[in-house]
Amino acid sequence: MDGSQWPNVNVVLHPVVQERLTVARDKRTDVQHFRRLIGEIARLMAFELTRDYATVPREVESPMGACQGCKLARALTLVPILRAGLGMAEGIHELLPGARMGHLGIYRNEETLDPIVYYNKLPPDIAETDVIVIDPMLATAGSLNTAIDAIKQTGASSIKVLCLVAAPEGIEALNARHPGVLVYTAAVDDRLDDRGYIIPGLGDAGDRLFGTA
Repeated sequence: MDGSQWPNVNVVLHPVVQERLTVARDKRTDVQHFRRLIGEIARLMAFELTRDYATVPREVESPMGACQGCKLARALTLVPILRAGLGMAEGIHELLPGARMGHLGIYRNEETLDPIVYYNKLPPDIAETDVIVIDPMLATAGSLNTAIDAIKQTGASSIKVLCLVAAPEGIEALNARHPGVLVYTAAVDDRLDDRGYIIPGLGDAGDRLFGTA
C-alpha cells in the first residue's frame, strides 16, 4: 500500500530505503547485517522526517570569512520504545548527534496484546522539544499509543512517529487515539495475523536485532 488513504502517513519510497528494507525482510539475513540495516534505514528516513523542521540563522566563520547558515530552531528528543527501537535510534543519533534520548520500556502481553509499561525515563524539558517516537513495527499500535500517551502527559505536542513497517489496523488504531500525529514508515503491509504480527512484515524485530529468536 502507498499510504495515501491516510493523510498523516508518509511512506518513504526512496529506492535506497526500499532496497535495504528488502534485505532486512529476508529471513536469511543474519543478526549483524540486520542490525546494521535497521540503523541505516532509520538514518535515511530521518532525513525525510526532519525536512520541515524550523531553523534559525546562525553565522559561522569559514576559512575564507563570515558565512550565514542555520541551525534547528528547537531541540530534538529521540524516544525509542525498548528494546527494538534502540537499533533504529542509534542510526538516527549518528545523523542528529545533538538530540537527547529518552527511553520508554513497553512490552506486549502475547495473550491479550495489551501494552505493559515497565520503564519511563524522559528528559525533564521534553515538552520544549520536537519528539520522534521510534519503533520498528506499527502493528496493533498498542505500544505506540501508550508511548504517545506518556509523552503527551509531559506537555509535549510536537510528536512524530518513525517506524519501518506498518499495518493498516495499527494506523487506524493510532489515528483513533492520536489523530494528527504524523507517521513515517518505509512500508504499509497487508494485515495483521491472529497473533498481532504484521504480514509479511519482517518478523520480531527485537529478536532479530539482538539474536534472541
